[in-house]
Amino acid sequence: QVQLVESGGGLVQAGGSLRLSCAASGRTSSTYTMSWFRQAPGKEREFVAVINWSGGVTYYADPVKGRFTISRDNNKNTVYLQMDSLKPEDTAVYYCAAGPWMDISTMPLPSRYDYWGQGTQVTVSS
Repeated sequence: QVQLVESGGGLVQAGGSLRLSCAASGRTSSTYTMSWFRQAPGKEREFVAVINWSGGVTYYADPVKGRFTISRDNNKNTVYLQMDSLKPEDTAVYYCAAGPWMDISTMPLPSRYDYWGQGTQVTVSS
């Protein structure tokens, strides 16, 4: 089992920045693919960003490209999501997810992930 705990959410004005962290514990593996998803009220959970085990491959959803940056520190079993130029439409609960190696085409699919955190709220005011 792997436990994931997100932190770093909060309230920020539009144009501001936040840095989310996801700390993994338990049977952690540096080979896990790690992703961030988000879910706004009344909407389905959507893919935000993914990073492969080595950090050499990253992929972003179109709405966050150029504004968000995903990274990982395998020595600390932690994944980060740096969010800049935040917009009100970024408001959501952000979830961290871990899964096995997967083809890049399937990385945005929630069903490919085995472990999920409890989520952290991000609210962007206009």
